[in-house]
Order: sequence, then structure tokens, then C-alpha cells
Amino acid sequence: MEATLKRTPLYTRHVEAGARMVPFAGWEMPVQYEGVIPEHRAVRTDCGAFDVSHMGQLHVDGPSALDFLQGMLSNDVARLADGDAQYTLLTNERGGIVDDLIVYRLGHGRFLLVVNAANRAPAYEGLKDREIPGTDVRDASDEYGLVAVQGPRSLERLGLEETPAFTHRMGELDGVEVMVSRTGYTGELGVELCCAEDDTPALWDAVLARGAVACGLGARDTLRLEVCYPLHGNDITQETDAISAGLGWACNLDKDFTGVEELRRVRDEGPEQRLVPFVMAEKAVPRQGMPVAGGGEVTSGTHSPMLDRGIGMAYVPAERAAPESELTIDVRGKPRQARIVKKPIYRKET
Repeated sequence: MEATLKRTPLYTRHVEAGARMVPFAGWEMPVQYEGVIPEHRAVRTDCGAFDVSHMGQLHVDGPSALDFLQGMLSNDVARLADGDAQYTLLTNERGGIVDDLIVYRLGHGRFLLVVNAANRAPAYEGLKDREIPGTDVRDASDEYGLVAVQGPRSLERLGLEETPAFTHRMGELDGVEVMVSRTGYTGELGVELCCAEDDTPALWDAVLARGAVACGLGARDTLRLEVCYPLHGNDITQETDAISAGLGWACNLDKDFTGVEELRRVRDEGPEQRLVPFVMAEKAVPRQGMPVAGGGEVTSGTHSPMLDRGIGMAYVPAERAAPESELTIDVRGKPRQARIVKKPIYRKET
């Protein structure tokens, strides 16, 4: 493995558990333990745990922090009370997505931004370069560990009370001080637990001892794709805009932020293409980069463990993006039929 890859505080735990390690966004990360399918199903039916300590954590503090973030992020940060969290976008002048992230309001004038690992540097530099008086942007990523615990039994196994989604509070789990956030990337009930870097191995051990199944990046990807959560670098990039990507709901176009004029134009004129979820009608597994007949391209694709068929997301011309529309995807040189569906691709039986 390349010596230049970074390692999370849980690297030794992953290796000792026999995880298959792969390079990801400059980090050496576990892609699977027992296997993607059993790990995926553990999260859908019970409880799984993910090491997400590679994510970036940026502090934005100071008396002007709220005004600063209002002008930098797409969503309405002013709506947050202490203990709230919000999904939002950091955009460029073209309306492209530099990163999709979660902002946490810790207290008056104190915010935490959790950004994608691959975008830690551009997100930090983009914010730091635009700092205004009364604001301090600090990259604190190396100070923290982060464990995501997801699944219908996650709160039960952790002994936590259910709280509203996108809220957070300080707490303790088996002697480890943690920030408990009701957020996640799987579509399931769950939390993300943030602790001091040195406490991460003890937190991981405690979570697994309570019955969570260790899960890798493979299951994280299949889980998020089943519920149509975009992955930066695949479904959204600095070249794609929020309206075309179906993320207009995370943008307050009534306020000013970087790229808002372009986003207003796309909203008013209508996007040329849209990101759509689809299910394969034939036996085939779509992958990123596969062309769609008539224009378009697959941005994410996999085999769904819950549906037992190929699924994915693709950009297609806006006039062909309606649910139930048929797509023809070039799967390794062979035309294969698919059908556009409504989000999410996978829905729990009730």
C-alpha cells in the first residue's frame, strides 16, 4: 500500500479484523469485512458501524460566523438553533458544487462543518480565502474521530433516546465523551458519533460490543445509492449544479451566496439535464461512465442487495427525465434496458 496514504485512528482495528483495505480519497480505508451484502443487510435490518474519521471537520467561529456562512453556503444557516444541523452546499461562481456538507450550530458564533474527505482542502481553502473580519476558519480534522452507527436498531443498541433528525447534543457512550448527531448516509435511523482522536478506538470497541456489525466503504456506497444520496465526485461535481442534480431544496435562492445568480438562471429557464434514479429491467450492473442512449451518462451504479438487481443514477436530457421513462444503457458494449423511478430506489415495506 502506498506510504503516502493517510490512516484513521482505527486503522489497526480494521487490519486486525481482517478488513480488505483500499485507497480512498487519499486514505487507506476498509472496503469490506465479511462482505458488502451481509454488511449492507445488517444496516437495513439491525445495526452497522462505519469508520468515517477520514471526513473533514472545519470550525467556523466568531461574532461574524453566521453572516459569513450565510454568504458562503447554499442553505439558510440562519434557521439553525443551537443543537441543529443542516445539509447544505458550498458552491463556486458557476453554481457548481465544491462540496456537499453538513453544518452544525454548536452555539452562538460557533459552527462545525463536516465535509467530504476528498474536498477537505478545497473546502477549507475556499472558506479561509474569503474570511471576513470577526470570523476564524480552522481545519480541526486531525483532532477528531468519527463513527457512523446506522440501522433500525442503532439507537436501541447504543442505549440512546430517539431525537429529531438533524439535531445533535453532547453525551457519553461507555465512558467516551461524544457529540451525538442524528445524521447519516444510509437512509436508516442512526447517529454519527464524534469524539477526540485518541478516544476513537475505545468508541469503536464499545459500539461493536453493543452488537453493531463493522461495515466498509462498499456497503456505504450501496446503501446510499439505494436511497439516492449523491456522492461528490460521481453524481455531483464542481461542474454540476444543484438544480440539475435535484438539490434545489438545499438552496435558498432568495439570499446571496456564491453562484446564486447562475442557479437562479437554471431554475428559471429549466435545466438542460437532470439526475435521475433508475432500476435495470434486464440482468446487468451499471457503472459510472456508461453512456445512455440519446444523451446522458451513468454517474453511479451497483447491484442492489435489497432489490437483487442493478440500480443507479444518471444525467439525462430534461425532457426524458420523467419517472417511468425507459432508458437504454450501454453496459460493456451491450444495450441494456432500464426504467427511471421515483426517489428513493429502495423503500422499506411497511
